[in-house]
Amino acid sequence: MKKITSISKIKQKYSNKDKIFLEKTTINTNIAGRIISKRKMSNNTFINVQNIKNNIQILINVNIFNKIKYKNIIKNIKIGDIIYVEGKIFKTKTNELTIKANYIKTLVKTQKYFPDKFHKLKNKEIRYKKRYLDLIINKKSRKTFLNRIKIINLIKKYLYKKSFLEVETPMLHSIPGGAKAKPFYTYHNALNKKMYLRIAPELYLKKLIIGGFTKIFELNKNFRNEGISNIHNPEFSMIEIYQAYTTYKDMMKLAENIISYIIHHLCFNKKTIFTQKNIPINFTTPYKKIHLNKAIYKYNKKFFKNIKNVKEIKYLKKLSNNLNIKPQKNTSKLLLKIFDITVQHNLIQPTFITQYPIEVSPLSQQNKKDQQIADRFELFIGGHEIANGFTELNNPQEQKKRFQQQLKNHKISKQKFFYNKEYITALKYGLPPTSGIGIGIDRLVMLLTNNNSIKDVILFPTL
Repeated sequence: MKKITSISKIKQKYSNKDKIFLEKTTINTNIAGRIISKRKMSNNTFINVQNIKNNIQILINVNIFNKIKYKNIIKNIKIGDIIYVEGKIFKTKTNELTIKANYIKTLVKTQKYFPDKFHKLKNKEIRYKKRYLDLIINKKSRKTFLNRIKIINLIKKYLYKKSFLEVETPMLHSIPGGAKAKPFYTYHNALNKKMYLRIAPELYLKKLIIGGFTKIFELNKNFRNEGISNIHNPEFSMIEIYQAYTTYKDMMKLAENIISYIIHHLCFNKKTIFTQKNIPINFTTPYKKIHLNKAIYKYNKKFFKNIKNVKEIKYLKKLSNNLNIKPQKNTSKLLLKIFDITVQHNLIQPTFITQYPIEVSPLSQQNKKDQQIADRFELFIGGHEIANGFTELNNPQEQKKRFQQQLKNHKISKQKFFYNKEYITALKYGLPPTSGIGIGIDRLVMLLTNNNSIKDVILFPTL
């Protein structure tokens, strides 16, 4: 078989060529792909051949082949077959770029019924289980996953331009850490020990900063043995970025710059507005910034009336009762619960929520002015958390104290907490002033491709 020409290259090169020019010029080409439609018109049969990026029309004319050969070709090819075609490029009366075939060979016969492109695969369960069919039949799915690849490449390209180094850290952990989540566990036969799929790479990445790296990132999978929903999948993609000699404010700026870079290159019209659920989202920087307490007050004004200090426990408890939230001994956890229920879904425009309580930020640096809050932020867009970042706690004694408090809290609640002594040891060698950010790739892709479920942006989601 000859070297196959890309359909995309053919379209790119000849779509803007004049119809008369193509008629006068003999331009022969060849392509291979899957038949997605077939229609007969008198002595002509038109088929559409597709690959992941593009498709092109093929004309099979009775005058090019003798009648017997023509009938055999038409009889033997069907929707779903993968074929090889050679022929001349021209444009039809409707100005559609087409290849007039002079040679056709069936490379693979489909052995299953194949719905054509007009009878789209609409059953979501089938689409997720049989993603290969979904990609063939549904143009939106193809576009989503091609854009996912572009988004990931653009993030990496931007970071490379800014001299960040891409690193790899273990997927198998002896002690899961770096985030609060229930891990998946496995067993290492040779070592005769239980091990865990990572819930986050954070502690390993900070060890690399201790080792001398100053600007690093890792884009890979994390695993959390928790619920499945439209925004949660047990296996998900995350990028974590760390930079020495910076603060959380630098990470906020980095998040804005990364998203602006993606939008600029992903949008052909170079606009900074996408639509999510028919609501325009304005990505013009700088993004809005609001303190956690002020956000809770803003979206619960009627309840708090003239009380602006949202930290007051009696008002929080009254509001939590009003929202049917289970009693919480920890005021900070109660704050977050109220935020999740009453505020988060309102944050459609890009918004940084800052000043999280230190109690729920065990790896974050304390704010110098207020020891009760952390130098931390979360970025919300389209009603979902997209990123989380903070200035890293680099005091080993304080980190040990926080881990011990977590251990105590988890014993009371009878939950498992993994105390990481090795990380404390590493901190004693000196972690330079550092900040980091984690961005959820799947949720970011959901947002920028206008999908409402995480399953629509993961090729093979957990069902």
